[in-house]
Amino acid sequence: MQSTLREYFESLVVTIILALFGTTFIVQAFKIPTPSMADNLLVGDHLLVNKFVYAKTDPWIGKMLPYREIKRGDVIVFKYPEDLSKNYVKRAIGLPGDHIRVESQTVFINGTPLEEKYVFHKSRGFQNLPVRDNFPIEKEQITRFADYQQNKDIFDSYLFYKPFVDGKDVVIPPGAYFAMGDNRENSADSRYWGFVPRKNIVGRALIIYWSYETDENENLRESFLDHVGQYADVFINFFKKTRWNRTFKVIK
Repeated sequence: MQSTLREYFESLVVTIILALFGTTFIVQAFKIPTPSMADNLLVGDHLLVNKFVYAKTDPWIGKMLPYREIKRGDVIVFKYPEDLSKNYVKRAIGLPGDHIRVESQTVFINGTPLEEKYVFHKSRGFQNLPVRDNFPIEKEQITRFADYQQNKDIFDSYLFYKPFVDGKDVVIPPGAYFAMGDNRENSADSRYWGFVPRKNIVGRALIIYWSYETDENENLRESFLDHVGQYADVFINFFKKTRWNRTFKVIK
């Protein structure tokens, strides 16, 4: 009996160790909370994130698993620079050293228009973000915004990017990336809050393992009763609201 209990205990310990190793170095689950990547990624999509693909910066794990550099167009998951407790998912658009600007919704990289078949232009939703069809904001434009409190994000964005402006472009510094959402008019991204440091990048979004119809405002409901209601909804409507056609969809 004692031997059997010991075997069960050892098996449990090994399972826990493997699970911790997997979530630390290999994959991590992530849920899409906002429509910033719609229609490619929807609110309620549950993803697996490949954590080892960019593992070069870790000398130990980098030797054990295949890795590659971050490429333009990769869908990346990263810690939000202004609140490291939050994970964001966006697309890597600008790489270190790139000159980037946006003119009339068209992204230019090093002076060349970027072909973006993944982008959606939709009407502005609940976030009520200032339009960033043109970026960066020029000094001549910002003089129109006299009220700092009402236009704080516009002033802050201008001041943040001012040291990196070269002509009409923003030059991305070493060790940083410029991330944008596919749902351009409804994405709070690098146009608003700055670069993504390389150290903040968790991994590359790999596959949707489950997708569930979810209200776009659900992430704003954070009370205990809200969470109970969300779990109850899944329990009652699992089969009805699961988006079966998105199950195991590879993210591109």
